[in-house]
Amino acid sequence: MLRIRRELVDEIVAHARRDHPDEACGVIAGPEGSDSPERFIPMVNAARSPTFYQFDSMDQLRLHRELEANGEVAVVIYHSHTATDAYPSRTDVSIASEPDAHYVLVSTKDPDSHQFRSYRIVDGEITEEPVEIIG
Repeated sequence: MLRIRRELVDEIVAHARRDHPDEACGVIAGPEGSDSPERFIPMVNAARSPTFYQFDSMDQLRLHRELEANGEVAVVIYHSHTATDAYPSRTDVSIASEPDAHYVLVSTKDPDSHQFRSYRIVDGEITEEPVEIIG
């Protein structure tokens, strides 16, 4: 189960709306070993695409160094789908490389509402998990 504060959900959704029609992407970091998402880190979609996301390689390197220096991990890795439901695509599954991360997808296909869903993706297997929004 993903337990996440309302303000972090709001930031993810706002980022997804801002970057629409391109996919938005980012990370929520938390203390290593805690499974507690704490710090919102929006990233730039280097692909600038409505159907694909890719972290800029230099930004990703900086992020990993920063997380390591702070004793943090990527608890949540998020991105948006702009024209489809919030379900991992084959490409999403193929690039999912953090077995302990919660993979959050937000669908912005409907301008008046959004879908917010979380998955575990391990060895190509997708498992949807409940989301508890706190605060």
